[in-house]
Amino acid sequence: MKDIAQRAGVSESAVSFALNDRPGVSEVTRDRVRRVAEQLGWRPSTAARALSGEGSATVGLVLARPAATLGVDSFFLQLISGIQEILSERQLGLLFQVVEDVPAECAVYRRWWAEHRVDGVLVVDPRTDDPRPDLLDELGLPGVVIGALPAGDTGRHPGLSQVRADDAGAMAAIVGRLHALGHRRIVHIAGLPSLAHTERRIRSLRIEADRRGLPEARSLTTDYSDTQGAAVTRRVLEEDRPPTALIYDNDVMAAAGAAVTTGLGLSVPGDVSVISWEDSALCRLVRPWLTALSRDSVAFGRIAATELAALLDGGGARTVQVPLPRLIERESLDRARP
Repeated sequence: MKDIAQRAGVSESAVSFALNDRPGVSEVTRDRVRRVAEQLGWRPSTAARALSGEGSATVGLVLARPAATLGVDSFFLQLISGIQEILSERQLGLLFQVVEDVPAECAVYRRWWAEHRVDGVLVVDPRTDDPRPDLLDELGLPGVVIGALPAGDTGRHPGLSQVRADDAGAMAAIVGRLHALGHRRIVHIAGLPSLAHTERRIRSLRIEADRRGLPEARSLTTDYSDTQGAAVTRRVLEEDRPPTALIYDNDVMAAAGAAVTTGLGLSVPGDVSVISWEDSALCRLVRPWLTALSRDSVAFGRIAATELAALLDGGGARTVQVPLPRLIERESLDRARP
């Protein structure tokens, strides 16, 4: 401030008024101070702003997942890309951290709140029994839940918006298409059982299977890794009555499962049809190309970041529904053999 005041020929208080857009100086002085500040490369101190109660200009994102599975998960890479687009436009920083579990994530929120590190948070992977919404209510920390809260959470969270994906509707559409192609033995190789969206997909599969008379349709959970996806695939394909269709909760497991299938001497899709819940370049790099649910994960991130920015601007919490993903049919899907 001293350097700017000296070069602009004004007092330090005038510099403060001008840079903080407060009354007390003329527009001519304000413009001169800003030009000098720009020449000197001045930027506001987020630490000083936090101490003065003006906010940190930063939002937080914590991922409580095994680090080994994140590096190959295309969904999170695209999601963060979309989030960063909006934050950059708003000149907001992103504080990102990976932790082992939800209790560790809650500890991070408490520390960030106590240190005024973030103005709000983006919450991913809602759990079936999730302590985070109540904790954020307690802290008064605004947030956006990416994915719907579990059905059992009936509390009112005034500082939490939701960006919801229709997992149940997407699963119903997949099962309906497989049923139309003659598949009766369907196995869903799911992700982590503690996640709310995993529970919704499993429940939707059961409902559709009961409605369509498919008693052998079932779900098996994994950690999302290619290793567990491959192991579960091998196990079900070596059963006396193996499935004719496999639905995987991400592209990495689908690619690994297709490789295991052909390694067992079976044909994709002649013996087994394969569907990936996530579409990515990987689905078009393996042979045969994988049928996949296509959703705009980058847009998902943009929507979540936009909703958080609206909360930080004083807007009310709300729920936004993203469009139902579309099934892109490729070489890995065909009719079931008689």
